[in-house]
Amino acid sequence: MSIAKTMLATLALGTVAISAPAFADKMKATLNAASEVPPNASPATGTADIDFDPATKKLSWKMTYSGLTGPATMAHFHGPAEPGKNAGVAVPIAPASSPSEGSATLTDAQAADLVAGKYYVNVHTEANKGGEIRGQVTK
Repeated sequence: MSIAKTMLATLALGTVAISAPAFADKMKATLNAASEVPPNASPATGTADIDFDPATKKLSWKMTYSGLTGPATMAHFHGPAEPGKNAGVAVPIAPASSPSEGSATLTDAQAADLVAGKYYVNVHTEANKGGEIRGQVTK
């Protein structure tokens, strides 16, 4: 009888492991003025630590930065665009202050672009309306 219980317990554990949710993909964006298009002379830098769960298409982030020429007026995920190219706003980051964290659920197309490396994070200021610091989202 104890062998049967052991086999049932092993089978139950195997089922749990198989049906467990997928882990989020870890991604990052390193933000600086040189990555802006066109680049600017800001000394600011920052990072965005990003988690993406492909099963639920949930995008989560924690962003920090320092050294901006003034207060951030906006921050966004932009895409689809490769490094060196500009794109429209895909997901707003609010608040745009540092630190900032949040989440959003992506569409199928947005999720595909994110995973393909076609998203970037951009922080805007009054002095740099098109973006002061930017970083491509990478795995």
